Amino acid sequence: MGRTSVQSRDGWAFALLLSFLVCIYVIPGEWIPWLARWRVAVLTSAAATGLLLLGRLRRRERFLVDGGRGVTLLVFCGMTFASISWSLYPAASHFTATELLKWVILYMTIVNLVTTERRMLWACLALILGSIVTTHGVIGWHRAGVDLVEGYRARWLGVYADPNRMAMSVGIVVPLALAITARRQNPRWMRLACVVAGVMAVTAMVLSYSRGGFLGLVAAGVTWLVLERRPGRIVLVGLVAVGMLVLSPQNFWTRTQSVSSFEQDASAMSRVEAWKVASRTSMEHPLLGLGAGTFRYAWHLYGPEAGSGRVYAAHNIFLQVISDLGFLGLVLFLGFIGAVLGPLMEAARERERGWLARALAASVVGYLVTCLFAGFLVAVHFYVLFALAACAERLLRQPEGANAVVPLVPSCEDEAPESEARSA
Repeated sequence: MGRTSVQSRDGWAFALLLSFLVCIYVIPGEWIPWLARWRVAVLTSAAATGLLLLGRLRRRERFLVDGGRGVTLLVFCGMTFASISWSLYPAASHFTATELLKWVILYMTIVNLVTTERRMLWACLALILGSIVTTHGVIGWHRAGVDLVEGYRARWLGVYADPNRMAMSVGIVVPLALAITARRQNPRWMRLACVVAGVMAVTAMVLSYSRGGFLGLVAAGVTWLVLERRPGRIVLVGLVAVGMLVLSPQNFWTRTQSVSSFEQDASAMSRVEAWKVASRTSMEHPLLGLGAGTFRYAWHLYGPEAGSGRVYAAHNIFLQVISDLGFLGLVLFLGFIGAVLGPLMEAARERERGWLARALAASVVGYLVTCLFAGFLVAVHFYVLFALAACAERLLRQPEGANAVVPLVPSCEDEAPESEARSA
């Protein structure tokens, strides 16, 4: 009974993790006033981590660090804390480092809890179903004309108040929804839910008028098709593309085509100015940068001399890392990304078991493309996506059947065969 209790605790930890994955899109505290002070997402993630650690201590099992890529991520996180000592603005570096530590702990929690392919599917499904709430809010605000950016760009609450950030966040679920829909072995209700979520996600991205989000969606679709190499998948992606062509408003395509003439676009030029600032800071502080989270403060020293006085974000996660943590930080950051994406691409070649890994690889590629235009170093979606990608690669390296299918909350009956074997 003691062993069953510990395994049940691990099951409850995974259930809490699923709740957290739903919450990052539902953000209940933003639109349910009495939940705001409870910080539901933080509570569920902390509870999942706590139960996981209790279970590992009871069983005297080690806590997985995820090999070299996990160590690289931990070293990178350690560097953000170390940067406080040389930071241009120590308070900003302390805040950024603390936030990053929170997501690194979440990354490790996911790596330790997503231990079967069935759990992997449930984790992806939690993201997909949760995104329906976000996209419903975006579409509803657009239809009602509520708080539109520049008078026409849709957004929602919390972190989704930025149309670009909203687009890159919901874009993650599109390849996952496509993969689950295309797999006939999945239950009908699951495939139908993914169709609804995928359509709503693409619609919300269109209504955001995010050019970076559109390029990321294209990159994700192409990656998925290349990895899948099945004619039926081409038809499915083709239907999505035709739907976008037919249903998207003319303003969407007009704004998207303006990429080729970015010199006349104020939004595009603000990114160019931000990239120039990152270039100047990297030239003067190439090795260690100015400290984590200091890009906005560096703007006053390295920004344009004559301007409106408005301060912009880096609009590129890699340039932000260079500016904040120098090229040493960039090497660590790229090393982590490569350690996740490279092996995942290799593992995704498994034709049957690799179907979800291919979707995750497409999501990672699409998200990295959007990070070239609107990256955020402490975005929870980044670390959730990369943690799931790392889990998918690890599971595919193991022989089929090496991990038994574990219920979300194991019951006493699940232990019967093992108990009988010990008795024998």
